[in-house]
Amino acid sequence: MVDLNMDSNKMAQINTQKIIFPELSYAITGMCFAVHNEIGRFAREKQYGNLLEQRLRLSNVPFKRESRIPKNGNIIDFVIDNKIILELKSTDIISKTDYYQVQRYLHALNLKLGLLVNFRNRYLKPIRILNPEVSL
Repeated sequence: MVDLNMDSNKMAQINTQKIIFPELSYAITGMCFAVHNEIGRFAREKQYGNLLEQRLRLSNVPFKRESRIPKNGNIIDFVIDNKIILELKSTDIISKTDYYQVQRYLHALNLKLGLLVNFRNRYLKPIRILNPEVSL
């Protein structure tokens, strides 16, 4: 239960304690918004990935692009700082298949957090996907 008399700084502290890798995930999300604003919603997935790669480099955020999972050969769009999987889509609708794809990647790499971003949406809504089997 939340105390309604609690000040906003205390509320912000509580909210960030529940978020996995808050600084890094906010930075990634901000970069995705910037890319979406720059090239719009009707570009190809590869174009979003290229621009996002440039922004990650400029921000000195460590990442691997198009990493192959050794166990099954699938290719992940981005593994950021060996902590977060970032899967990009440019499709009309995100399906359960896309969600399960990120979950499989998280399990295969034993990571806690995945971000699924569909750049085709009019308003970007990154989806946070957790791997409950990994503790921090």
